[in-house]
Order: sequence, then C-alpha cells, then structure tokens
Amino acid sequence: MLFFRRTGKEGTSLGTRRLFFNRAVPTELLDEQGLPVQNFARNKIRTAKYTPLTFIPKNLWLQFHNVANVYFLFVTILAIFPIFGATNPALGSVPLIVILLITAIKDAIEDFRRTVLDNELNNTSTYILDSSLNPNVVDENISLWRKTKKMTTRILKTIMKKRDGLDASLSVSNDENGNGPEGSDWHGRSEQEFSMSGHELKAYSQTNPGSAELQRRVSKVVGPSFKRAYWKNIRVGDMVRVHLDEEIPADLIVLSTSSPDATCFLETKNLDGETNLKCRTALDPTKHIRSGVACGALHLEVESELPHANLFSFNGVLRSFRGPDTSDKEPQKSAAVTIDNLLLRGCTLKNTSWVIGFVVFTGDDTKIMMNSGITPSKRSRITQQLNWNVIINFVLLLVMCLVSGIAQGITWARGNESLDFFEFGSIGGSPAVDGIITFWTAVILFQNLVPISLYISIEIIKLAQAFFIFSDIKMYYERLDYPCTPKSWNLSDDLGQIEYVFSDKTGTLTQNLMEFRKCSVNGQKYGVLPPSAAGSPLSRTAYLEEKRDMLKTLDLFYKNPYMAHDQVTFVSSNFASDLHGSTGNAQQSAVKSFLLALSICHTALPDTSLGDSPHLVFQAQSPDEVALVATARDLGFAVVKRDPSTISVNSLGVTQEYELLRVLEFSSARKRMSCVVRFPQTGKIFVICKGADNVIFSRLAPDGQHELQKSTAAHLEEFGREGLRTLCIAEKEISEEEFRRWDAEYQIAAQSLQCREEKLEQVCDQLEVNFHLLGGTAIEDRLQEDVPETIKLLASAGIKVWVLTGDKVETAVNIGFSCNLLDKSMDIIQMKFKESEKREFRQSLESWLEKSKRSTNHGVSALVIDGECLKLALDADAREQFLALCQSCKAVLCCRVSPSQKAAVVQLIKKGLNVMTLAIGDGANDVAMIQEAEIGVGIAGEEGRQAVMSSDYAIGQFKYLSRLLLVHGRWSYRRLAEMVANFFYKNIVWTLALFWYQLYNNFDGTYLFEYSYILLYNLAFTSLPIILMGIFDQDVDDSVSLAVPQLYTKGILGKEWTQLKFWMYMIDGCYQSLICFFTTYFLFQSGTSVSSTGWTLNGREQMGVFVATSTVFVVNAYVLLNLYRWDWISLVVISLSILMVWFWTGIYSQFLSVGAFYSTVDRVFGAVVFWAITLLTVIVSLLPRFTIKVFRKLFLPKDIDIIREQASSGHFGRSEKASFKGAVFPQIEDDEEPICKVESERERRDTSISNASAGTK
Repeated sequence: MLFFRRTGKEGTSLGTRRLFFNRAVPTELLDEQGLPVQNFARNKIRTAKYTPLTFIPKNLWLQFHNVANVYFLFVTILAIFPIFGATNPALGSVPLIVILLITAIKDAIEDFRRTVLDNELNNTSTYILDSSLNPNVVDENISLWRKTKKMTTRILKTIMKKRDGLDASLSVSNDENGNGPEGSDWHGRSEQEFSMSGHELKAYSQTNPGSAELQRRVSKVVGPSFKRAYWKNIRVGDMVRVHLDEEIPADLIVLSTSSPDATCFLETKNLDGETNLKCRTALDPTKHIRSGVACGALHLEVESELPHANLFSFNGVLRSFRGPDTSDKEPQKSAAVTIDNLLLRGCTLKNTSWVIGFVVFTGDDTKIMMNSGITPSKRSRITQQLNWNVIINFVLLLVMCLVSGIAQGITWARGNESLDFFEFGSIGGSPAVDGIITFWTAVILFQNLVPISLYISIEIIKLAQAFFIFSDIKMYYERLDYPCTPKSWNLSDDLGQIEYVFSDKTGTLTQNLMEFRKCSVNGQKYGVLPPSAAGSPLSRTAYLEEKRDMLKTLDLFYKNPYMAHDQVTFVSSNFASDLHGSTGNAQQSAVKSFLLALSICHTALPDTSLGDSPHLVFQAQSPDEVALVATARDLGFAVVKRDPSTISVNSLGVTQEYELLRVLEFSSARKRMSCVVRFPQTGKIFVICKGADNVIFSRLAPDGQHELQKSTAAHLEEFGREGLRTLCIAEKEISEEEFRRWDAEYQIAAQSLQCREEKLEQVCDQLEVNFHLLGGTAIEDRLQEDVPETIKLLASAGIKVWVLTGDKVETAVNIGFSCNLLDKSMDIIQMKFKESEKREFRQSLESWLEKSKRSTNHGVSALVIDGECLKLALDADAREQFLALCQSCKAVLCCRVSPSQKAAVVQLIKKGLNVMTLAIGDGANDVAMIQEAEIGVGIAGEEGRQAVMSSDYAIGQFKYLSRLLLVHGRWSYRRLAEMVANFFYKNIVWTLALFWYQLYNNFDGTYLFEYSYILLYNLAFTSLPIILMGIFDQDVDDSVSLAVPQLYTKGILGKEWTQLKFWMYMIDGCYQSLICFFTTYFLFQSGTSVSSTGWTLNGREQMGVFVATSTVFVVNAYVLLNLYRWDWISLVVISLSILMVWFWTGIYSQFLSVGAFYSTVDRVFGAVVFWAITLLTVIVSLLPRFTIKVFRKLFLPKDIDIIREQASSGHFGRSEKASFKGAVFPQIEDDEEPICKVESERERRDTSISNASAGTK
C-alpha cells in the first residue's frame, strides 16, 4: 500500500502539470518545507487486489459484501447458542465455509496470476539517466513493513549470488528508490579500464559499452550516463532511453531518436490492437541530443494537461532554457507537444535503434492504465430479476418465522395444555421471550429457504458456458487464429434474449480490405468492376482484356518498377491513355494532378524493411489510405521516402522531394485531412485536401466549378449505388505570405493548453476553404463470407438488424440490398433533413407514422436516415415518434453517423422499448455503442482491436454471430432459466416439510431432520444435479437450432424465465412437500410402528429419516424429469446424489456422539415399510407433474416438442452434415408458416408505443 507524506496539487494553472529538468522548482510549487507540492503516481503497477498478509481479511471483507453471505454468517452465529436448538454448531458452519473457501480459492488463483504478471512487468529493465537533477519528486516515506521486506530481499539475493560464486558487490538492488540492476558484469575485465584519463575513458566506453563499472567511472569524470534500472524505479521527470523492440515503460515525450530525421516508429498492438506502425517525432529543441552528457546539459520545463484516458489526444508545451536559474523567464526555444510526440506505455519501439524520452506520466496515470478499466460492469437480465425472487423468499421466511414465534408464544400464554404436564417450564420464562427465541430458532430451522448456494451455482454454470463458447471449433477463425473469446463470462444467458442487433458496416459486414476500383477526374469517369463484384456488367474474359490493355498502355510509356501486375485493382484502359495525353493536355494534366494529390495527401509510410525489393508496401492507420497510395504507385506516382518534413514521390520515373509544411490529420469529427506542401522547382505552396464528398463540396470555391461539381457528384452517387466507398480530392494554391500568417496562428493554437483541439479546428477551417475540385475515388469493401445468410437467419429468428455506419447513404443502401437486409419488396423511407429543417422533419415524421399505421403490411418498410437528420430525431420532442416509426420498419440504416450517435441510437432502443440489444463492430468508432448495449461483440479485424478490448465477446467474423446467439445464447438462457426454477423448487420442498412438522409441536422449533441433513441438503444432496442441468441440458442440438431459428423467439419474449414460472414451481414444491411429510406422518401418528428386527420406529429421528430420504429422492427425480437430455452423466450424477443421503445416514448414525440418532440406520433401513413409503411418496409426488407433461406433449405440444419429435425421426438429418449455407434453412422455406410466432407479441407492444407517441403530438 502506498502512503503519502502530504497532499498537494498538480501545477498552479487549472488543469495543468508542470515538470522541470535540471531546473529549480519555482517557489509557488513548493510547500513550507521547500518540497514539491505535486504528487505523482508511482510507476510500479499493482493490478492484484491482495498481498499474502491482506488476502484473508480483505477477501472475507469483500465476500461479506454479499447479503446472502452476511445472512448465513448470522445464522451460523445463532447456531452457536444452545438456546436456539442447533445440535452441532461446528457442522452448521460447513456450508458457509465451503462457499467462502471455493470463492477464496478462485480469487486467489486469479490474483496470483495478476501478481506474477505485475512482478514481471515491474521488474522489466530499462535505462534511466543518472546523476541528473529531477526536482519533481522526493523519496517516499517508506513504511517499516516495506523496509523490512526490501532488506530481506537484498539479503536473500546476496546469499544466492555468493552461493553461485558471484561477487556480492554486484547484487541486484531491489530498492525502489535505488538504481536497480547494473548493465553487464564487469568481473574479469582488463585493468586497462581502470587506469585511464577522463577523455580516454570516454573514448574507451564508446567501444566497450558493456562494462558497468566503466560506465560508473565515466559518469564521474565526464558527466551523467544512462544506467539500467527497473520500470518500477522510473519517476516523473526522469529521462529514459528505450532501445529497438523494447516496450515503452511510461508515457514519454520524445526528445530525440537515432534517426537523422528525428522520427521513430511504434507498434501499438498492446494498446489498441493495431499492427500498423505509427510514426512519432522528436521535438525540435531537443532532437540533437545523442548521449547522457548532452541530456545533462539541458534545462527544460514541460507544461502538460493532466492525465486522461483519450489515446488520441495530448496537449503540452516544452520550453528549453539557457540555465537552471528560475529567474530566467524567457525560454530559449519552445515547442508544442501533441500526441505525435508522445510514446505511450505498452507500445513497442520498431525500426528505430533508440529513443530518449522525458517521463511525463507514470503508473496509473499512463493512458494504457487509465483505459484498462473502461468497460462498464454489466449484469445479465436473469441475475437482475433473481433479486426479486430472493426477496420473496426472504419475506416468506420472515412470515414462517413470525408464525412460529407468535404461535409458540400464544401456546405458552394460554395454559392448561398438555405441555404443562410434560414440560418443565419454558426456556424464555415468559410467552413473549419464548416467541422471540422461537423466531430466531425458526430462522436457523428454515435457513435453506434462502438459497446461499444459488449465486455460486450460477457462477459455476456461466463459467462452464463461457468455456463451451470459447471451445466451439465452429466459431474458430483460422486465418487470424482467433476463437470466439468471452470477455465477460457472466452474460451468456443474455445472448439468448437479443431482439435488436446494431452493426457497423465497414469491417463488420464487409472485409475492410480496401481495393481501389473507380474514380472521377475532371468530370470523366474511369474504372470497371471485376466480375466477382455485385452488379458488374463484365464477364471475366472482358475484364481481363481490359486489364491487359491498361497494363500494356502503362508499360508502353513507363516501365514501372514498383508495380506488381497481379496485384493491380484499378482497371481502366481509358485512364492509362489519358495519363499519357491521348485526349489532350488538359485531361492529362488533370489526371497527373489527381495522382500526385493521392501520392502526397496521406500519412502512409513506405515499408523499408523489405530491403532491395522493388515492390513498395505501405504502412498506414487506415486501409483506405493504403488502397489510395498503392493505386497511385501502380499508375506511376510512387512514394519512395517519407520523413516528418519531406515526402519523395517518383512521378513516372522522376523522383522529386516535396516539403511537407503542415499535415492536418483526419478525425471523425473533421471527416477530412489536408497537407500543406511546397512544390520543388516552382516553390509554390499548395493545400491538398481529401475527405467525404459532402464536406469537400461545402468547401469548394464558389465560382467556375458548378458543372464539374455536378458531374463528379453524379459519378460519386453512382459509385455509392454500386456499394463503393467514396472520397473527394481537392486542392488550392496559397501565397507564401498567406501561409506564414496562417502558420503563426496555427502555432499559437498548437501551443495552447486550454481548448487546443477547438482552437486548432478553427485555424484549420480558415485554411480549408475555396478549393478546386480534382476528382473523386471509389473503393470497394467486399462483404464478409456468409453475411447475407447470417442476416437472413437472424431475421428468421425474430431479431431485427440495424446498420449504423459512417458511409454515405447510397453506399449503405447498396450494401443493405447485398446482405439481405433490404429487398425490393420493401418501401424505402429516406429521411434527409438538415438541422435547420426541423419543422419539415417533424411533418415528414408524422406523415410516415400515419402511413405505417394505415398500412396492412406491417414490417415491410425500411428506414434510411443520415446523421444530420438523426440529430433531429433524437431530440426529446421527436424521440417517441421516431421510435414508433422505427418499430414499424423491418430494417433501419443510419448513415453518416458519429460514434456518439451510434451509442445514442442503441440507448434509445434499449431504454425506449426495454428490449435486449447487441452491438457489434470492429473499430474504435464502435466502442461507444458496444459499451452501451447489453451485449457488446467485437470483431478482430483490420482496424485494430479497440472494439475487441471493450467488448463482452470477441469473434473473428460476422457469420459467427448466428451461432453465438441461436445456439449458445439459446442454450445458455434456457439452461439457466430452468436451473433457477428448479433451485427455488427444491428449497421450498425441503423447508415446507420442516414447517408442516411444526404444526404438531406447537411451533417450538424442534428439528424434524437431524441437523446435518439441513446443512448438507444444498451442499451435497441436491446441488450437483441442478448444476448439471445448467451446464449440459440440451433440448435440440446445434444443427437443429440453426435449421429452425424461430425457436430463438422464446428468448426474445422472455418466456423461459417468468414470474408465473417461478410461482408454478413454488406451488409444485408446496404440493410435494405436503406429500413428502404427510405420507410419513400418517404412518407415524399411531406411534406403533415396529421394524422386522424389533426396533421401534416411533421416534422423531426415525421419522426425520423417512421424510428426508423421500424428499431428496423426489427432488432429484423431479430434476431428472425436467431434463430434456438424458445421458449417462446425468443419470450417474442424479443417482449418486440420491444415494448420498443413504450413505450419509449409514455413516453418521454409527457414532455415539450423535445421541438419539445413533443406530437409526439399523432401525429404518431394515424396515420394509420405509422402502414402501419412500416409493409411494415418490410416485404420488411426481405423478401430477408427469401426467401434465404427458398430456401436454400428446395433445397440446409446444414448438420445441414438435421439433424434437421431428429431429428424433431424422427430419433434420441433412442439416447435421451440411455446410453453413446448407444448414441455414434446410427445412424451413420462405413461404412456410413460422413455427414460433413473435409478431403478435411485438404488435401489441408496438401499438402501446405508437399510442404513447400519438399522445405526445
């Protein structure tokens, strides 16, 4: 545990952190003792909850936050006092101890794994600059326990090293304020190293860097140097050196790199899952430093924002001063620090020998740690509903205890009863006290009514269900080596109740493998679709002929060394001809400008790791950029080199270097990116911009482009209808003076710590106007495998699929038709209104709502709405009507929507309709809706793993969603619902059997059963069959679940677990408890029963054995009766559970210490009447249930009964061997009547929603 000596603040300005290096801390940041007031998190990470000393008390404390555990602890304490009648208090504590022990073992295993990982991470080595002034932190006030631990560790390591024959002086210090391990062992080095002058030492150390002792001597003579240390020793304000392929130990500002252009490359796979390399740049004031000596000569001040979780934003300013004196207020140099200058903890350094960084955030303040817990806590619907049923049982327990207490008190107060002759007075001494004592005695007696083991049984079942999902080979994606991975294993039953699925398009329905297909340049359309694409008019032969003509024309004028013919995706012989001037200079110039813009306006990097290979491969954060740059390369405009300030483009064999003055990067809010470039030779400055068509069109110059804009817009709309993703390219020329003036404003905004993003956006808006349109691009993103079949399958199951995408309307609609979300029989409702057209939108909304009410074909329309119109729809005054319109539609497509709008739509449906929702996506822009939905599913795709990291379930392809829901989801929901109902049933049978006995002993709390029976009933006699039901029970197999998806609708309607079902099982349990008790009671009421061996059977202990064994038999047989699947596992487990009560009775009754229960087994089991009564009780108890089941299956069969009968007769035999496509609807045709009807239920709910919305008009 970390103890702070004082409290402080972060900086003097609101929301900033000020750090210093080799520079005194200003007095306003010092306390009265002259120590820094700023506190920073340690870099030592601790994700484990416990230590060896704190595990037992802390784990018990956390477990007793569970009310059920507190209740049973209270009951256990009550049992200690003999006045309450518990015969064996020690045995009474066994169930609670077992529950606590199982949970503690599970927690200990999980925490031990976390501890091992924590230690590995904290003891990872890195290099920290020593002999430097870091005034930002002071040594901690280490507690006595930690000092003792450290000293012990050092002693043990010293002993171990001496034992291994090593010099103790090289022992690795584990002091968290020390320097950590040294670099390399210097033992055995030449004496030459220790007799050199300072300059000789410096020169020698450069050729012999491995000598640790040498490096220490160099630092004394020459200056500070980097020393090996642990990650946990890093502190805010330190300078750190990271080498190739090493992980970044903390959030660092890049000061310098090994590259001459001051750049470095990162792999952020650990952070966001992306494998593409990211480029980071060193700051200008410090990019020249190369050694520890040079670092020691710096005098820096860094002012940054406070830690936050946004991975893509950072604002700060670095100022370099001439000396350490704080009176020097004017910095020698200053530079704005952005996310492009920040190395985040957990990333890996690639393609760069080393970087030197300044530590700005450590430990829990780093972005990776602040993002580690962003996934919200979710609870399944059944778990939430169970709380009410447990409360009902608590109330029932309270009533039974009150009845017992009141009846006992009245009986003693009335007098002149038989107890006056047989009892020696009451325990309490007065009726009131007797009643109170009896009340608490009844709490112990009826304790099984509140299910202590219910929650842990549910945890075991859900853990097993999550394991089955993970192990399903049919959801394993071989290409990525990725199985279906449950991130939250407590939500499996919710998978069986999903009614709405919200899906992203790009990378979720499509492959996110972009291929450049078409373009429009200067009003001319180019490109053809391959025959495999939807809607392509060309045959394979014609397409190949067109491709050969294009490649022949390109090779005729320029032999492109960077083009691989078999990988060319853009095919247009006309484009190749126009590129070389066949239609005139004007079009040739436009085509070249277009290709040059594609090769310059991007953030892609040419991959130099391929060595001498002529084929260029690009690394980019977006697959779209790779497709654009690769096409420009194939057509003769290849990016051959890029650094932060220049980009080299080989244009048809001539390489030219363009100066990158500014890069205004793409964001989901801007929907565009721009580059400010100085052209070689002419020195002219151009601003090149690419982005969404609606954004670019709104920023074009007002004059002279109307026809060009009109034709380009028409082409882009055509491309969108073909399902292609479109972008626009534009440029403009600006003067040197205009650029300088704008750049000055840009730098001021960039160095601002407050509202930097907003200020930068305003400055960029000033520049990104009055463009000249160059053209548009169209990129194909093909559907993933089996997406149409999957959506059709989900729709047949009663699940509504909505698509929420950032693409344009035409593209989304085309994809909707391609993936079976839309069909030609639907009425497509397109709503495209601007924010200023609120009245028109409301009128249109009311009009469509009226039409949908009058329509006889409910659910055959589809709604398409764009992001701007969606803002109006989500307003409070239009929300209800919009919701009603959406319900009347079979499909909904929301286009051009932002991540926050996606989450808002999910929230609207989830809360407005009170339905179960699932959101599925693959990118960072899908995280918000994934976390908003009850179930979030991430796809491990091409855009990184942000969605996977925030999801509840992760899959490799969209097609696996059908199996996840229709098979595992339906199984899990049905199993858990049946298990919970049977759990409550078995407890009511047992408890009421005890209660009926109280009718005949004046409710004095006498135990009918031996006390050990009460304790072991839930723990040993009945628990395993119930858990087995929740894990393995199966009504139909997976192939039938997919063949008849309508079976899933029962989960949508929530019919497997209802309050009616709860009460029916409770009533059934009440009836069976009457049979179990009174069948035996009528035998014992005469008190004359004698076994064949001569033993009398008129004792309470013997009667308890009769009732207990019959009850255990009945309960386990009842569970067997409710199982759909009888196999050897279920039969063996249930049989053993029934035999367990006989086994326990036989063993436990052999001990003299059990008192009157001694030798009960000899009396009871030797009597034929015992076996007769047991058999009679079981038959009479289960006969009503059995009769109803038989009658219903024969005369009133449910859907599942019919399907099971068909499956057993081989009706679904073909589907078991069929492929996915063949197993979708092997028996159910489109024109057949659905087996399960969900629409009538929906219509009733829709009517109520529509009426409510009508009332809001």
